[in-house]
Amino acid sequence: MADLKAISQAVMDGRKKIVEQLVNEALAEGVSASEVLNDGLVAGMTELGELFKNGEVYVPEVLVAARAMKAGTAILKPLLQADNVQSLGTVAIGTVEGDLHDIGKNLVGMMLEGVGFTVMDLGENVSPDSFVNAAKQGANIIGMSALLTTTMPMMATTIKALEDAGVRDKVKVMIGGAPVTQDYADQIGADGYSADAASAAELAKRLIAC
Repeated sequence: MADLKAISQAVMDGRKKIVEQLVNEALAEGVSASEVLNDGLVAGMTELGELFKNGEVYVPEVLVAARAMKAGTAILKPLLQADNVQSLGTVAIGTVEGDLHDIGKNLVGMMLEGVGFTVMDLGENVSPDSFVNAAKQGANIIGMSALLTTTMPMMATTIKALEDAGVRDKVKVMIGGAPVTQDYADQIGADGYSADAASAAELAKRLIAC
C-alpha cells in the first residue's frame, strides 16, 4: 500500500520530485485524493509547522517544503474538484497600508494553504477598502500583518472600515507581525492574534470553527 507517511516526510524534507512521484504512486494504487492530501501533504506541513513554531526549523526549510507541497497539490487539484472536496474556508491576507514587508505574510499564506485553507493573497500596502472588498467576495477570515509600529493603526482603521461597510459580522479578523501583541488585538477588537505562521494556521482553524 502507498506510504502516506513517506509523502509527509518528503514534504518536510522539501523533496519536490519525490513528493510528485509518491503522490502519483498513491493515486495509482487507488488511494483517494483527499486522503493523500490530508494524511500525506497536510500532515507533513502541519508537523513542519510545529517544528517551525518551536524553533527547530527555519524560514528556508518552510519555503522549500511549501514548494514541495504545492507540487503535490497541483496533481491532486483536478481530482479534489471532481470529488467536491471543500477547503476549510477562505482567508484574505495582506500587509496593511503603508507597510511593504511581506515575508511573514507569505509564510502565513503557505501555512494556511498547508492546513487546507484557500488563500486570497492581497499583497502588501493593502488599503482598508481592499480588505472590505475581500470580505464582500466571500472571505471568511481577514488576516492583517504589520512590521512597523507606524502602520499598526491601519489595522484598527481597517476593522472600522469593515464595520462601516456592514461586513464586520461576516468575517473573523486575525492580526500579527513583529510589533503586534495580544493586548493590541484586544484593544482594536480583532478576533485573534498570532505570534508566528504556524500559530496563525491553528488560529484560523479555531476561528473558522466558531
